[in-house]
Amino acid sequence: MKSEFFSSPKHIPKPRSIQDDNANEELSSGDQQENVITEKRGTKKTIIQASTSELLRGLGIFISKNCDVSDFDPAHLVTWLRSVDRSLLLQGWQDIAFINPANLVFIFLLVRDVLPDERHLIHTLEELHAWILSCLYVSYSYMGNEISYPLKPFLIGNDRNTFWNRCVSMVTSHSRKMLLLNSSSSFFTEVFTDLKHCSNSD
Repeated sequence: MKSEFFSSPKHIPKPRSIQDDNANEELSSGDQQENVITEKRGTKKTIIQASTSELLRGLGIFISKNCDVSDFDPAHLVTWLRSVDRSLLLQGWQDIAFINPANLVFIFLLVRDVLPDERHLIHTLEELHAWILSCLYVSYSYMGNEISYPLKPFLIGNDRNTFWNRCVSMVTSHSRKMLLLNSSSSFFTEVFTDLKHCSNSD
């Protein structure tokens, strides 16, 4: 059904500054992959390194510090994201894993900018799970390789209206930054560095 799919704006360029040579391997191999961002400013070259597992940890720590759900643990985030990624792989909706450093930077941009303002609306682990999967769905829609994705793996409960309202709100308020993340290497590196810093702040 059309209502269950959100088309991806495929005119958006994908960031090419991260190399992920193991993209076709099993999800677990991402934890061993070291990825590199290289930014050139004149004759100066800045190199930043971080693994997928390190950035997942940083995102989890950021969420734990910026939400009011006391029983949330960063390990929950890893399970939530990996579960959707694996489900879409097994169902044939994607050929390669989505969870990689570049896409985690995109997810972090949404979480970093939106969660602090909406934390008062999130009181339980299930509500946080639903909120995170909304961010993930928007990220898939912008950064994924497919034209559309099924709604079911991203939906917690049956409240589709809340899910869609949340997704539309994120897109409406952050379209400019989402486009900028893919067009500006300096902005991408700034957000990446912020996420990497979170992984060392626990």
